Amino acid sequence: MPAGGQFLQICQSVKTGQAVEIRSLWMATLKNFFTVGTLLYIGFALVSNKLYQRKEPLISSVHTKVKGVAEVRGEILENGMKSIFDTADYTFPLQGNSFFVMTNFLKTEGQKQGLCPEHPAPRTICSSDYNCRKGWMDPQSKGIQTGRCIVYEGNQKTCEVSAWCPTEATEKVPRPALLNSAENFTVLIKNNIDFPGHNYTTRNILPDLNISCTFHKTRNPLCPIFRLGDIFRETGDNFSEVAIQGGIMGIEIYWDCNLDSWSHHCRPKYSFRRLDDRKTNDSSYISPRSPGYNFRYAKYYKENNVEKRTLIKVFGIRFDILVFGTGGKFHIIQLLTYIGSTLSYFGLATVFIDFLINTYSSKCCRTHVYPICKCCECCAANEYYYRKKCESIVEPKPTLKYVSFVDELHIRMVDQQLLGRSLQDVKGEKVPRPLMDFTVLSRLPLSLQDPPPIPGKPEAIQLLSEAATPRPGNSPGWCQCGNCLPSQLPESHRCLEELCCRKKPGICITTSQLFRKLILSRGTLQLLLQYQEPLLELEGDSTNSQLRHCAYRCYTTWRFGSQDLADFAILPSCCRWRIRREFPKSDGQYSGFKITY
Repeated sequence: MPAGGQFLQICQSVKTGQAVEIRSLWMATLKNFFTVGTLLYIGFALVSNKLYQRKEPLISSVHTKVKGVAEVRGEILENGMKSIFDTADYTFPLQGNSFFVMTNFLKTEGQKQGLCPEHPAPRTICSSDYNCRKGWMDPQSKGIQTGRCIVYEGNQKTCEVSAWCPTEATEKVPRPALLNSAENFTVLIKNNIDFPGHNYTTRNILPDLNISCTFHKTRNPLCPIFRLGDIFRETGDNFSEVAIQGGIMGIEIYWDCNLDSWSHHCRPKYSFRRLDDRKTNDSSYISPRSPGYNFRYAKYYKENNVEKRTLIKVFGIRFDILVFGTGGKFHIIQLLTYIGSTLSYFGLATVFIDFLINTYSSKCCRTHVYPICKCCECCAANEYYYRKKCESIVEPKPTLKYVSFVDELHIRMVDQQLLGRSLQDVKGEKVPRPLMDFTVLSRLPLSLQDPPPIPGKPEAIQLLSEAATPRPGNSPGWCQCGNCLPSQLPESHRCLEELCCRKKPGICITTSQLFRKLILSRGTLQLLLQYQEPLLELEGDSTNSQLRHCAYRCYTTWRFGSQDLADFAILPSCCRWRIRREFPKSDGQYSGFKITY
């Protein structure tokens, strides 16, 4: 067919699947239960998750202000003088949405550049100049070695370095923290957000905000002013313990904004999370696993025209403000997309029912479950549903063959190479015989009249189950009816036609009146051929060939029922030769069995 014709055929045709309607109260109840449950789930998800909205992530900016004053005991700082730390002393500018509050510190005062012994450590202790390398510096060192080994204190010697002297000593962190009162500091967080796609901007500071409020999870959840101690209490931590060596705390601001005019809601939700590793106990001076958060900075000044500095190691808490969330607004395309994506959910009921039918119609259930479990007897109907719904098809292979014996109720499927064995002796797999459909035959105007009975003589009915008659001596050894003949096929394929109409000895099917009427009746065969092709001419040398092949098809349809089985059916030798004798070929040579596919 030309390409244009194929395209036109595709445009003018539609292919649909065939459905099977099962009228069962139990199946209908199960399907309706799944359908209603699916509908409720889809509706609940649509409303609760607002899947009809178009979601957009926010754009955020954060600004913080820390307030509070801390008193440090005077003897720690300057000869008994009291010292006060305000915002400028304990807060440090950080980049991004973060701020830092100092809670503890170590000071090394009066440092100036010069030569001095380095603080004792395994890498700096020496016994002679040989242990020190001139010009060598280590990332953990406080300066550059001069190559000399000098006395640090008493009999202890360390390498001399060019650095800010005296070098910083390794001291223990003060306990409790020097700025332990920072627990009472407060921080105001200003957060502005924008949804550019929805053209909506807002902030976390509400118009009716009470500036004296303090955040509380239940009593005042929208207040943007937070007490530092309360933040740690929300996470289950103790501020006084964390303040000793510092830590990292996350303040999460979550915006879940519904921007629809009929149910507008856009308010922040605050939560807190400890971000540093609180489990480690390694407090080594140089260990990368040391807990807390610290850094160093210096205050420079001049004394007697000599530049000096005070080195301060600061411990404190870094607060990271994490802002995230989405804003949603009704969008018709989003609603239609969701509805279209959930239509397939309604097929779950059919899938589940198909699973039940396929499972409870299996051979295992028929042989092991149903005979024992009385509660499962109702499921035995699934086997009937399965037969009506599913059609078993065997792969058409060259080794596939079907055999039907007149003295057996089933059909045998042989799917193996014969390897020289007669087809009569191969067991094969038992296949149920399909029920014959007489619908087509009932439409034929057959006028096959039975012969009138002879007065005074009862009608004789031939029974194929009668006792077997003695076989002729010239019949093959595999023949059970006495009417089979050797095959004309080559030696390698001859075993394919070595098949009798019976499995056990008995009367041949070709001697029955039924065989003569259905298979050998010339009038019946001509009627069938002309029913299929009304203008068929049954004249000339081809008549016998057409009648012979029609007789073959009649026999396979009669004995095998299904056309799928008939295509791979092997005719018994006695039936094949009886048909050939009735409708012979002029040269007497026949092709034999041929594979359909």
